[in-house]
This record gives sequence, C-alpha cells and structure tokens, in this order.
Amino acid sequence: MNRGKTSAGVSLFTAHLLTIFTSLLIASTFVVGAKITRGLDPAVLTLVRFIVAVTLFCPWILLRFGWRTTFTVPLRTLLRCSIVSLCLTGFFIGMFYALRYTTALNTSVIYTLVPALSSLFSLLLVRETISLWRGTALLLGLAGALWVLCDGQLSILFIMHWGYGDKIFALACLAMSLYTPLIKLFFKADDTMEVITWWILVSGMVWMALAAGHKLLHTDLVSIDVQVWLGILYLAIFTTIVSFYLVQVCVPVLGPTRVMAYSYTYPALVLLYDLMLGHAMPQSVVLPGVGIVCLSMLLLMREE
Repeated sequence: MNRGKTSAGVSLFTAHLLTIFTSLLIASTFVVGAKITRGLDPAVLTLVRFIVAVTLFCPWILLRFGWRTTFTVPLRTLLRCSIVSLCLTGFFIGMFYALRYTTALNTSVIYTLVPALSSLFSLLLVRETISLWRGTALLLGLAGALWVLCDGQLSILFIMHWGYGDKIFALACLAMSLYTPLIKLFFKADDTMEVITWWILVSGMVWMALAAGHKLLHTDLVSIDVQVWLGILYLAIFTTIVSFYLVQVCVPVLGPTRVMAYSYTYPALVLLYDLMLGHAMPQSVVLPGVGIVCLSMLLLMREE
C-alpha cells in the first residue's frame, strides 16, 4: 500500500486507520444513545448535542486560529457548510420521524443502502470511479452487514413491508449519502478543516433549532439525569466534534465511497460493544457476516 503523504499531509494508511477509529466512535453512538434516549426527546437530544459541541469547540478554534480566521469565512464557504450540515440534520430528523412509524430493524436494513448511494453520487458529482476491488468490497460489505442485521436470515428482506416510515427513512438515507460526496466537492485538502468543521456544527445547530427548538423551550433541562448529561457530553465531543473533523480530513484522501463504506462495520462493532458491556454472546449464525465485513474492509484498504 502506498504510504506516501497526500496533499492533506496524511498518508493513505493513516487515513484508513483514522476512518476505522471514526467508525468505532460512530458505532458507539448506538450504544450510548440507547442508554440516554429515554431521558430526553431524541430531537431535543440531537439539538443539545450540537449546542454542546459548538460551545466546547469554539474556545479551541479561537485560541488556535483567532477571531479573524474563524469569523471571516467567505459567504460561499458558509453556504457550503450549511448544505453539508443540512444533509446531516436532515438524516437525523428523518430518522427520528421515521421511527414513529417503522421498526429499528427496517431502518437498519435500509441504512445499508447508504454506501452504494454515496458511491453513485460520488460518480456523478466528483467523477470518482469504482475499481473492481472497491466494487467487490462494497458488495461484500453490503452482504455482510445485511447478514448481521438479519441474524443470518436473509429471507427477512423479501418479506419486509415498506411502510410510510420506511419511505421517510429512505429519503433520510438519501440525504446522508450526499454527505461525503459534497465534502469532496466543496472542500479541498488544504482548507482549514477545523474551522470548516466548526461552521458545519454551527449551521447544523441552526437547522436543528428550526426543527426542534420549540421542544427545547418546553424541556426542563435541570431535571435531566446526570448520566444523560454525561452521555450528551460524550456524543458531543467524540461522535460529533472528533468524528466530523476526521471525516473532513479523510474524505479528500480516501474519497467519499471508501469513507462511507466503513459504515458497513457498524453492526459488527455494536455487537462487540455489547460483548464488552457483558451482554450475551450473539448467535453463531451472525459470525460469518462479521467475517465478510472484515474481508470487505481489507479489500477497501488495498490500493491499486
């Protein structure tokens, strides 16, 4: 594999490792979110998560880059950040709304379409071609993720009913699949990614405020349990600030398709976290799916 430095100063090997680390962080969102979501409305939780992330990230940005660099961002860049964040917040809002009408299993199955859709948008927007190795890895990753999600019973896919909530979540996944291609299209490797990440968070906070701000006004934040606040802090720091920033760094190096394809690892990583927390060992029937996902990741890390 080519370990030479790219224009971002990050080698291909390092970018893959950072993307794996990002996947570990994002997969932990499902575990942490499951523990705290009952203590706060999901939409309000996401809004508070963005507010906390922006507040914590702001002092560091100002100390490192100063007021001039942070707040004199061109209007064109702000617009681009707003479009990218709209994809993220559109996904979150669509997911929460869809879960009122559909099941978690249906949404998790539908989400496996995101890497393939992202690959298609990458081809159309940034002319990112798909090699034989990468195409094979995408298909293997999809098969492995579906195997894990359906406990090895792929027949579930053929009897899954596409209801109103499923269609809403499909639209949300369409927005999410635009996320990494737009980063590649809008931003270059020599951009100040920390400042861009902060403005994506700020604009995302604005979008979420428009969608759920009225709920926040009627929420008693003082009465929220301490564990919920600790969970929000974790989500704000690690799965928002850190993961968003790492995605901005890795997409210019690896391309949107590779970065998004790592989401196939989420089901297997969630199983791993459950084991670490002392939950029961999953049925052996899902283990081949985990192995297929690992194989697809090895193929993605191969450079022609």
